[in-house]
Amino acid sequence: MPLFMDVHTMDGTVGLDDVAQAHQADLRVQATHGVNYQRYWVDEQNGKIFCLVEAPDAAAAAQVHREAHGLVADEIWPVAEGE
Repeated sequence: MPLFMDVHTMDGTVGLDDVAQAHQADLRVQATHGVNYQRYWVDEQNGKIFCLVEAPDAAAAAQVHREAHGLVADEIWPVAEGE
């Protein structure tokens, strides 16, 4: 299945606990779209969130965020994992 990295740019800082809650919401919704949100990274000070996701396409990944919490990524990039 294709792998994507999405990038969220928040207005101001972002809390790690808030992102953890949003990720849990993604996990509750993802199966209905054939998506698997795997990991995320947070730059709290700069308001950046990065999510690694397996999805049929970028639209399916975005739909999970939209339904789960409404925080749709600003960018979604196809990626390949290296060793």
